[in-house]
Amino acid sequence: MALNYPVSFYFKLSFKGEDAAFQEVSGLSKELAVEEVTCGGENRFKYRLPTIASGQNLVLKRAVVTKGSQLLGWCSTTMDQGLAKAVQPHDVTVSLLNAKGTPSRSWTFHNAYPIKYALSDFKSTENSVLIETIELAYTYFEVGPQKKWSKLFN
Repeated sequence: MALNYPVSFYFKLSFKGEDAAFQEVSGLSKELAVEEVTCGGENRFKYRLPTIASGQNLVLKRAVVTKGSQLLGWCSTTMDQGLAKAVQPHDVTVSLLNAKGTPSRSWTFHNAYPIKYALSDFKSTENSVLIETIELAYTYFEVGPQKKWSKLFN
């Protein structure tokens, strides 16, 4: 039986009901930190106790869009206000799509807010697409329902 493994290049990002196309999404990781504790009188080892889970920032990269988007408006409002207004966090969802274009698995980043916006360098000696990078901090993320692998891409 041949399995159709998921491909990482067919995905979408959803923000406030708007789908946004990105070239690259990174930072989808979780890590559980540990604290090392020594026990009095026992010198052979240390206890490694779990403490808190954390994740990296979500980093989004795409070609610069010429039309306005809700995502860019949110970034501008959040970062240009200088904290004069409270930061408005939103949920952001990244979905892995199957061959039919329907989500087969999703990751929802809760209480996300933009912390960085950057453009690639302008170089007169290169013929490359101008890339914008948006970096989001978030509280935590959840992995959406996992379907059986045999049904993922059918």
